[in-house]
Amino acid sequence: MPLEHSHSHKAIHDRINSKNKNSYVSDWILGGIDGAVTTFAIVAGVVGAALEWQVIIILGLANLLADGFSMAASNYSAVKSDADDVKRLWAMEQEHIRHVPEGEREEVRQILFAKGLTGETLEDAVDAICANEEIWIKTMLVEEFGVLPESRDPLKAGLATFSAFLVCGSVPLLPYVFDIANSFAWATGATGVVFFIIGAAKSLWALSPWWRSGLETFAIGMGAAGVSYAVGHWLKALIG
Repeated sequence: MPLEHSHSHKAIHDRINSKNKNSYVSDWILGGIDGAVTTFAIVAGVVGAALEWQVIIILGLANLLADGFSMAASNYSAVKSDADDVKRLWAMEQEHIRHVPEGEREEVRQILFAKGLTGETLEDAVDAICANEEIWIKTMLVEEFGVLPESRDPLKAGLATFSAFLVCGSVPLLPYVFDIANSFAWATGATGVVFFIIGAAKSLWALSPWWRSGLETFAIGMGAAGVSYAVGHWLKALIG
């Protein structure tokens, strides 16, 4: 069975010391799914209510810009909060090291002891970690607080979400923008393909096979659109 990466000395060194460990794939997938779901739900709801096609374009574009920006801003704020928390913890650990270094050394000692190190090996490891303040602090952030020292960039996360929202969310609108015959059928098919592709892409970071992940995302997205269509049709019948 082919392995995911090489285990040569150079490959291991490059992988562990890489400066590009932060991934924004989850932000793109989140924005893509939400963009396709919400826009297609608007399309389905308008069609279910038997409203004019111009309403689809107006509401769809408004959703792309307003909801896309809102979601990107929310993701930006969430990622920034995590980054700010890392900075706070870093400053706190730095202050503790400078004022109560023996207490912090004892924390490192107990952490390593819990991992199975004892005796001289344990003390050598404690000395090695505490000899470098940056390594010392990074160790405490991961082991004591469970956070990664390398924070993700909030702006990149927000842009990834917004761009995915626009790209995937525009798909259900294209048949109406270009006035294609049977626009709703084309919008449904194209959006279904988008759902499946996003789901299949998610399988690269999961244990599920690509087809199962694709079908799962397809079912979720189309289910949301089905609910929107039914509500629109029901309101049309209710209001008349």
